[in-house]
Amino acid sequence: MTTFESTVHQIPYKQESVYNMLSDLSNIERVKDRIPADKVKDLVFDSDSISISTPMGEVKMNIVNREAPKEIKFETANSPLPFNFWIQILPVTETSSKMKLTIKAELNMFIKGMVQKPLQEGIEKIADALAMIPYE
Repeated sequence: MTTFESTVHQIPYKQESVYNMLSDLSNIERVKDRIPADKVKDLVFDSDSISISTPMGEVKMNIVNREAPKEIKFETANSPLPFNFWIQILPVTETSSKMKLTIKAELNMFIKGMVQKPLQEGIEKIADALAMIPYE
């Protein structure tokens, strides 16, 4: 297994607020206009799944576990490269929290060489975007 982790991002909202928003993917509708249209193609979501077109093909992920208020785990339902993805949210103070994203994928050496940099950059961009969301 190859693991990709984002840097830890500080979020100026309490842990429960961040978890409540991210654990129901239909909340993406509230922030959809903040996502650059050229970065997202064919974004489809409901409360438990999200699907998006990428240069490598369609990727669909389902939430497979919610551990309130600290963790949300996803698994690919459709992807050219199957992987697991999770969001960890930990409290810092009564009014702030921190978040880290992790991807784990079974990659052979050839594929790893091709996708390592784009996956690391991608997880960091997702973490940056999630850190900027107003969670209340």
